[in-house]
Amino acid sequence: MKSRNRWHSFTAALHGVIYTVRTQRNTWIELAAALVVIAAGLWLRVQPLEWAVLALTIATILALEAVNSAIEALVDLVSPDYHELARIAKDCAAGALLLAVLGALGVAAAIFGPPLAAMISR
Repeated sequence: MKSRNRWHSFTAALHGVIYTVRTQRNTWIELAAALVVIAAGLWLRVQPLEWAVLALTIATILALEAVNSAIEALVDLVSPDYHELARIAKDCAAGALLLAVLGALGVAAAIFGPPLAAMISR
């Protein structure tokens, strides 16, 4: 279905976000983690560039959750019965999200680790 205009494209994208938040349990976990990250950033007074990295990391995780959900829905549509290639597609999409989460943990360690270590060593 081709979009008729920019507003239609925007609302379609917004519906995708709403669907992901409404139906995907992991999205709620990721949103809760984002709130913890934001609280930690405020508490540790992270710098503007660090906020940018955190925001990009959070957005990447949430975007990949939506892409993973889209791939799962599409695979279920075209392959309602079990097929090895359908399993591989779903596993690879979930694996991409897992890799991003592991990267996000690295970002958190790099940004929050030094100030936390300094607080502990005092």
